[in-house]
Amino acid sequence: MVKFLLWCILLVLCWPLALVALVLYPLIWILLLPFRMVGIAVGGVLELLSAIITFPARLLRGSTSFRAPH
Repeated sequence: MVKFLLWCILLVLCWPLALVALVLYPLIWILLLPFRMVGIAVGGVLELLSAIITFPARLLRGSTSFRAPH
């Protein structure tokens, strides 16, 4: 909603710039899409490595829900 209001203000103040922004926004979004996909993939790999590295510690720590109360 805020982006739309800012675009409307830009349209009133400087309509050629607003129209250029309206046309270029989808093109820039499409150009940046592969970088977003690579970022998601790298984030997934880092989460997997973190889970693999911390797995032995989680096994040794055990579950607190199955322990008998003191």
